[in-house]
Amino acid sequence: MDNDVSAGSTTTSTLGQLALGLTLLAFGLGHTEVIDGVTAADSVSLATYVGGIALFVAGLFAFRDHDAFTGTAFSALGALWFTWGVTSDAQVSANAAGLFLLLFALVALSLTVAASGASTLVRGTYGLLFVALLLLAIGQFGDSSGLAKVAGWFAAAGGLLAWYGATAALANWPTALPGRAAGRGVTATG
Repeated sequence: MDNDVSAGSTTTSTLGQLALGLTLLAFGLGHTEVIDGVTAADSVSLATYVGGIALFVAGLFAFRDHDAFTGTAFSALGALWFTWGVTSDAQVSANAAGLFLLLFALVALSLTVAASGASTLVRGTYGLLFVALLLLAIGQFGDSSGLAKVAGWFAAAGGLLAWYGATAALANWPTALPGRAAGRGVTATG
């Protein structure tokens, strides 16, 4: 299998994917409440410093390396996590929180669509982040804690993909999925 390495600085991409993965995993598991006594609020410090500041700085380094996609992705997501982290104690309406999540869901959707040249792991991470943020936004608008738990699983899965992608890059593990040769499909007999 091939190692699917994206353009730009591999170090910057790896650091950013690791920061995103850890933040998404903590945020997602907190929303699922699968670990007794752990909620999304417990991931605020991680989201602020690792997801916010470190990811934003990784985005700036990607811009310096002339990697506009990675720079945009990491800087925008760094802004998401930093804003979420520093305003987590603020009293806002459910609709305002829903709007915040919906706007960043649109950012994640843009990243998913724009990642057509990136690895499957990167596209999957941004796609799962989009679904998680969209479900969280709908849950806020509709006051549904059940949707928040489902969204948490999507976020955790996205975090695992980003974490695996970063770990694979460091360990030189394969990141490309095996594919079929063109023109070789299943044929019906009989």
